[in-house]
Amino acid sequence: MLVLVAPGQGAQTPGFLTPWLDLPGVRGALEAWSDAVELDLIRYGTEGDADEIRDTAVAQPLLVAAGLTSAYTLFDDPAELPRKVGALAGHSVGELTAAALAGVLPDEEAVLLVRVRGLAMAEATAATATGMSALLGGDPEVTIPHLEKLGLTPANVNGAGQVVAAGTLEELAALEADKPEGVRRVVALKVAGAFHTHHMAPAVDTLARAAAELSPADPTVTYVSNKDGQAVAAGSEVLARLVGQVANPVRWDLCMETFKELGVTALLEVCPGGTLTGLAKRALPGVKTLALKTPDDLDAARELIAEHASA
Repeated sequence: MLVLVAPGQGAQTPGFLTPWLDLPGVRGALEAWSDAVELDLIRYGTEGDADEIRDTAVAQPLLVAAGLTSAYTLFDDPAELPRKVGALAGHSVGELTAAALAGVLPDEEAVLLVRVRGLAMAEATAATATGMSALLGGDPEVTIPHLEKLGLTPANVNGAGQVVAAGTLEELAALEADKPEGVRRVVALKVAGAFHTHHMAPAVDTLARAAAELSPADPTVTYVSNKDGQAVAAGSEVLARLVGQVANPVRWDLCMETFKELGVTALLEVCPGGTLTGLAKRALPGVKTLALKTPDDLDAARELIAEHASA
């Protein structure tokens, strides 16, 4: 059983889209979405420096566009995807990619919605000086209560022992001085603010208004939600969770538990892949993994699909 996953913010690197533009249909799709969101996705994905593409308002639509175009290059006909992929999921903003691939939203609507999401989250980060830090080592059962004691949110519980804390810069400084038992290091992440916490509440309101204009369809592929790792069968519920998830923790650990329950045998991560396959290698032993980084990975990815495609 094949699971297709889409990475979240932080996976992008300068120039990562350049090799994909030579593939049929990619440039045209990116140009159309760029016009729709009034953002030059091709320039940012090929020429943008690290600071430019770290901007939340840029990074989010760029990641969704990259994930969609790379996923569609895997299949001669997009209609093959729901016949061969057993489950779809995305980490944080990657959930928008997964929702589009599952047929919940048309591609252009997903890109337009993620543009609203990115702008709203960027605006929310301007209200208070906040950030996120990854904890290296430790046991989540010890780490999470310690974070809550300091006023921090375990914004990403990623599995394989990985937890990301989020909160004000003062709270994160207190964490540096008072690490949970077993945590070796606290590494500040290069993000604009405390995503997936109550600090993002204003962005939820903005996104809810935009989502109210949409008419989601039920997913054509099993869709696994970051909220609690559960498979969601109704398009309206998928959309409601996408809105609320902006201010709630990402439970990727529970998503991977659901992959196990579904009988996953292979996990394929769309462009710019690497982060989620790394987690899967540690948390899903025996499951074959592959990350789409460049078009050079396509042949191996198609072989993986052929071998593990769902009945």
